[in-house]
Amino acid sequence: MTGSDASRPRVAFQGAHGAYSEQAALALWNGAVQPVPLSSFDEVFAGVESGEYERGIVPIENSLAGSIHRNYDLLLRHNLYIIAEHSLRVSHCLIAHPGVALDEITEVHSHPQALAQCEDSLRALGPWRAIAQGDTAGSVKLIREQGWRHAAAIAGEAAAEHYGMAILHRNLEDEPANYTRFLALGREPADADLGGPHKTSLAFAGKNEPGLLFRCLAAFALRNIDLSKIESRPLRGVPWEYVFYLDFAGSLREPRCERAVEQLREMSSFVRVFGSYRRGQPAGPTTE
Repeated sequence: MTGSDASRPRVAFQGAHGAYSEQAALALWNGAVQPVPLSSFDEVFAGVESGEYERGIVPIENSLAGSIHRNYDLLLRHNLYIIAEHSLRVSHCLIAHPGVALDEITEVHSHPQALAQCEDSLRALGPWRAIAQGDTAGSVKLIREQGWRHAAAIAGEAAAEHYGMAILHRNLEDEPANYTRFLALGREPADADLGGPHKTSLAFAGKNEPGLLFRCLAAFALRNIDLSKIESRPLRGVPWEYVFYLDFAGSLREPRCERAVEQLREMSSFVRVFGSYRRGQPAGPTTE
């Protein structure tokens, strides 16, 4: 590790070098971080909470596949804050060993979501067997290390560059408007004095009674606060009751947002605020 690397904050991510999570970390912090690959989301959360890593970054939802439920659950289990967000345009490539032609490929490896997002394109290119792996960049690493010239992987361009592999086909995804939203994690809340529009994320739960969710959400509607996301997950240990995850536009430093959350606390059995942070740029249409 060089001296300059040692001075950069370590950012834990799930996957191998070249993964989309690593790309999101480098884009969010303009390359001024040291990404550290880990094998699971659980390790990312635990590593940041313990202080082994300064920050973490995890995907929370994809514009095609929806929410990553595991990371919603881990947010509630760990004492961490959301300090930033980033939306990354996901562009898949078909990657193989240099010199391998399309007609030599018999199987394609990748994460199940990546395989599903490229299903039509793969069918048009060849009658290949799809094999699910733990992550996209890790599939490229596997093929390289095993020396499999009959296999290709679906991953981003950065993975091909990192492992010295060749790109056989770009823009492999069936739907070009493919974005993943990532959350940055830290042990301390974000600096709410930073300029720009903010977003606040929280979780709450209450007794299963008629109209409770309506009344909880009315705390925001009555103050004209925009709700950008609501997600429900089972409440652990209590069958058929749920935790609701909520994102809204605004910061808890704004009086109207603070009062809305105070009203929510009065109606809920618990409220956990994950933090107020600068809103990322919205994922817009692509011309690729």
